[in-house]
Amino acid sequence: MARDPAGRFAHLREALRARSRAFQPARLAVTAFLAVIVLITLALCAPWATRSGKPASVIDALFTATSSVCVTGLESVPTHSYWSSWGHVAMLAGIQVGGLGVMTIGALFGLLVTRRIGLTQRLLAASETKGALGQVGALVRVVAAISVSVELIIALFLFPRFLVAGDSTGRAAWHALFYGVSAFNNAGLAPTSDGLAPFVSDVGVLLPVAVGVFIGALGFPVLMNISRRWSQPRSWTLHTKLTLTMALVLAVIAPIVIGLFEWRNPATLGDQPVPTRVLGLFFAGVAPKTSGFTLMEHADVTAQTSLVQVALMLVGGGSASTAGGIKVTTLAVMLLAIRAEARGDRDIEAFGRRIPPEVLRAAVGVVVAGIVILFVAVLLLLTTTSAPMDQVIFEAASAFATCGLTTGLSATLPVAGKLTLIALMLIGRLGTMTLAAALALTSRRSVLRWPAERPLVG
Repeated sequence: MARDPAGRFAHLREALRARSRAFQPARLAVTAFLAVIVLITLALCAPWATRSGKPASVIDALFTATSSVCVTGLESVPTHSYWSSWGHVAMLAGIQVGGLGVMTIGALFGLLVTRRIGLTQRLLAASETKGALGQVGALVRVVAAISVSVELIIALFLFPRFLVAGDSTGRAAWHALFYGVSAFNNAGLAPTSDGLAPFVSDVGVLLPVAVGVFIGALGFPVLMNISRRWSQPRSWTLHTKLTLTMALVLAVIAPIVIGLFEWRNPATLGDQPVPTRVLGLFFAGVAPKTSGFTLMEHADVTAQTSLVQVALMLVGGGSASTAGGIKVTTLAVMLLAIRAEARGDRDIEAFGRRIPPEVLRAAVGVVVAGIVILFVAVLLLLTTTSAPMDQVIFEAASAFATCGLTTGLSATLPVAGKLTLIALMLIGRLGTMTLAAALALTSRRSVLRWPAERPLVG
């Protein structure tokens, strides 16, 4: 009798494929984030989570939980006046879990308990942190160490400033810790009524917050690479070099551009002393574009500044960071591709390295998917509210980029509008490509390929 290996093992291969799909890292990442959001929502629905003692509505609890876990910072109800201390603790837990990443924290717990990380946990953490499979253990350690260290350092800097501002010792410590966690995780949620506005001229408050936001927005692979080779910048990876270059370029250009429109605006910086204006522009160029912390109300800024803020939010921070957006490396790859095409170069090159074509395809996919998602969301929001289109676009961009800058629209939206923003925040935090991978049933690998032909573009 002829042997038929293919038929003999067909059932086994199908079972293995089904198991592989069930344990797909991207899908489990989405499931874990949803589970954490549900837990935080339940915690916020408790009567003792609000200052009034009355249970919050499910939609407001869900919106706040999603904003916390997705480290966005948008509010459907005022954080300071509506939620109690218990509510603030639940929100802070959501920020910390969402910032570090559910999968990374799971891998960390596994490492602490068993002194090793299993294959499934490695796949999950590698999927979320964009790290190599063999580096997951080291990456998780660096993630935990850097996160806690930076948050505590920010809190230590802010603690005496809040004491001077009139807070009691306990309240100053709590506010300092909350701001430290919120800043590093680029959440933008504030436990105080006026946020950072009372400290518009206080370098001791704004500088630590801005630096914390900047570090958190770089991304954990970049932080690990720098921490390992801090004295050898030439040996840094291409990803690290591109991320740092674009982040620094935006940190320089953004304050200059915003200053062109706000320097003489009496509603924002125009009436402030020159040192305060310079400090305010520095903060505006670093913190708001990824964290939502701001010293200028949206209603007071010029239309040009609002447009610049939308662009900065959509760019966001580094890959595998606490910031959202399409990521600065995506922008860098697109710009390098444009340069290569304009110069007639065969390859896309940067810092003595060649960028593979599949990276450009991924960058184009991220940008196009982001545009389509944002367009659909704006369309849905325009059907649920009578707000002007510029406000809707700004709010939608802030939600998708998990930024937190707001026009105040989130608090006035009906349930359908809030659900739209919730979906945007979740998609923005997980990433358009991660979500697409989570929803994909199979990956297509064709053996045969069609002949190549170049269509006209442009």
